[in-house]
Amino acid sequence: MRLNKLISDSGLCSRREADELIAAGRVTVDGARAAVGQELAGGELVCVDGTEVRARSGSGSRRTVYIALNKPVGITCTTEREVGGNIVDFVDHAERIFPIGRLDKDSEGLILLTNDGDIVNPILRAENRHEKEYVVEVNKPVTAEFLTGMARGVHIGHGEVTLPCRLAKLGRYGFRIVLTQGLNRQIRRMAQAFGYRVRLLCRVRIMHIRLGHLKPGQWRNLSAAEVAGLMQHCNEAAKSPRQSAAKPTAPARTRPLTPRAATSLVPRHSAEARPVADARRAARSERPRPAARRSALDRQLPIARAGRDQAESTLTGAGRPRGTAARSLTADAPAPRRGERPSGPDAAPRPRRGARNAPYAAPPRPRGRRPR
Repeated sequence: MRLNKLISDSGLCSRREADELIAAGRVTVDGARAAVGQELAGGELVCVDGTEVRARSGSGSRRTVYIALNKPVGITCTTEREVGGNIVDFVDHAERIFPIGRLDKDSEGLILLTNDGDIVNPILRAENRHEKEYVVEVNKPVTAEFLTGMARGVHIGHGEVTLPCRLAKLGRYGFRIVLTQGLNRQIRRMAQAFGYRVRLLCRVRIMHIRLGHLKPGQWRNLSAAEVAGLMQHCNEAAKSPRQSAAKPTAPARTRPLTPRAATSLVPRHSAEARPVADARRAARSERPRPAARRSALDRQLPIARAGRDQAESTLTGAGRPRGTAARSLTADAPAPRRGERPSGPDAAPRPRRGARNAPYAAPPRPRGRRPR
């Protein structure tokens, strides 16, 4: 048995806190200073600050507890009892439990608590890429460019770059995001990189466990199926070789995601499909449209309009009605307006009504007897 597990089974603290006590030199084994990760054969005298520590009777067969809590805003995810508003005192469970992971004090939503230290590391290990889903509300309308940029990965300062993730728009100011990382205040820093400020952040899913209908401050025991799923994840993580958890220094050179791909989280026929469809329509409307091609008639129309008046007043011989004469455009003889008949000594005589060469001929009278 590991030394930190024995200290944890005694009910004094968690395994992580036990490692901190060991590293600080506050733990001794048979009078000698203990080392982090030390194995015990059994029967050794373990003391913390000079006080003997023993595992509780029946600790190997004690009842394990797995809790899902809807953490409200203002509760701190720590086991230190001297911190006001700590999550252990808030739940006030009969067993000594501790949170799996953390959730910011300003955030709310799902967080798991347990007294089983064997599942903590497989769940929190970064290389296992376990999904966590959040619902976020920001202070400005969510755009397709914002969703695409967040999905590709963001520089959030201090040399940290987020991994690609999935997003979906929810209404005008909200979106869903699924992460496989657990950086400190990650979503808030990602939104801040694009000039947004997070007003509400709620975690709704951890792997296969969902928040459901829990109200803020309420908790429930995990079902047998949910516990079995946790154990399956832990077993798979133990069998898979551990990969390097080094932080990326630059975004992955992947093909840029389209707005449709960035908002493909919600199924088509689900209740949340309408906001996603609105986001896709908005993305299509923001695309630059090519200018309409002008036909030959459209290009010639201004030219035709500009010379229309002059062309009508300076008809050539082929274009004038027979029996009329062309009139020169001089300063003392202005051109007649459209629809005005020329006058003066040079003007042609008015054609006789009914003449053959007249531009206008009266319609023939109807034959037959006039009706009474």
